[in-house]
Amino acid sequence: MFAFPELNIELFLTYFVRLMIIFLILPVHEFAHAWTANKLGDHTSKYMGRLTLSPFAHIDLIGAIFLFAFGFGWAKPVPVNPSHFKKPRLGMLLTAIAGPASNIIVAFVGVCALQIIESVAVLEGVMLYVALMLSFFVEINIGLAVFNMIPIPPLDGSKVLSYFTSYKVDKWIFENQRTFYIIVIVLMATGILSTPLNILSTLVKYGMFFATSWIPMLLG
Repeated sequence: MFAFPELNIELFLTYFVRLMIIFLILPVHEFAHAWTANKLGDHTSKYMGRLTLSPFAHIDLIGAIFLFAFGFGWAKPVPVNPSHFKKPRLGMLLTAIAGPASNIIVAFVGVCALQIIESVAVLEGVMLYVALMLSFFVEINIGLAVFNMIPIPPLDGSKVLSYFTSYKVDKWIFENQRTFYIIVIVLMATGILSTPLNILSTLVKYGMFFATSWIPMLLG
């Protein structure tokens, strides 16, 4: 029987999981934004067809390419009109946080699944690759959450930052969105952000494994 080299299998699983993120998890991330905004009184995303889990409504070509190539990327921002919120700044804050929060929740579920698998199964053969794929899945979701919380437009962190800044600063940021967009692309392409993002992502991952460390003890 023909056997694939170990490195090639890991590489294949990495890119397979990234495709899953692009077509399954990015839509969840953007749907979380749209759902939160809709619940808080802004129905813009619903009227523009963004209150959906369909990946074709949310995928940004450049963001998807970056995610597939580097493990960090983005989707098309969900349109939000803060004037429809009772408290515009709070509404924007909650709507912005909803996306990364959805990634953290999905990653946490993945960690729980990993803890269960590692507790009840022998990690060899197919189960080894299932665990490996789950590990990549967790890491990419955490990476997306951390990446999107960077306070630079068009990322979610910039909207969180706007809760604490003045309208004058918000206006300046809005007027220079295109420049910030280019800055984000350059930072990702050059790998400048890779080290700090990886450190933060690792800390979050270790925190999740610590928080679920009771699972192996329960099943052991």
